[in-house]
Amino acid sequence: MKTNEELQKDVQYAIKWEPLLHAAEIGVMAEDGIITLTGSVDNYAKKSEAEKAAKNVAGVKAVIEKIEIKYGNFGKKDDSDVAREIINAFQWNWEIPDEKVKVKVEDGWVTLDGEVEWNYQKVAAKKAVTGLLGVLGVTDSLIVKSEIKDSIEKRDIEKAIERNASIDDDEVKIKVSGSMVTLSGTVHSLYQKDECGRIAWNAPGVEAVKNELEIDYAY
Repeated sequence: MKTNEELQKDVQYAIKWEPLLHAAEIGVMAEDGIITLTGSVDNYAKKSEAEKAAKNVAGVKAVIEKIEIKYGNFGKKDDSDVAREIINAFQWNWEIPDEKVKVKVEDGWVTLDGEVEWNYQKVAAKKAVTGLLGVLGVTDSLIVKSEIKDSIEKRDIEKAIERNASIDDDEVKIKVSGSMVTLSGTVHSLYQKDECGRIAWNAPGVEAVKNELEIDYAY
């Protein structure tokens, strides 16, 4: 098991390793596997990238993100300008269904509403917003409502997890109830937990994933 100091250093190195974050002033605190990120960056993409980098470090059980966004004069934009850029970004992205995602911008904070058929569409919409200047944060209220009414094949999800070389699937349990998939059991990293959730979301007909996997680091 890593000490708090070792884990802190590993996360600091992981953040600095990302090209987008080389010059970012991000503070890292570690306590019993929980990482707290502080400091400030000049856009929302960097904030998201720092959180992602920390979550992928072995030994991290959870990430508390307290990074602030402080735009210079270049990054400041009116809400109307931000909204127009978001709509334009959606129009050029084939993964985002036309007129399915509703956008609200208030003081730089973006809220996404509506219904999409697949989770990858929900992910694509949030990703499209993340890299835009002027965005201070995103509330993703999109609902996945599948048009596929066939029963979800539990074995197909199990096989997909088995095929993923990064996951030790022996301790992953899957339960299907209607359009919801529940994951339970144990994995060995936060990355593996997120990856299992992503795989479950890819199954046709899934409208919700309850990820109850626990993290047990084995060294």
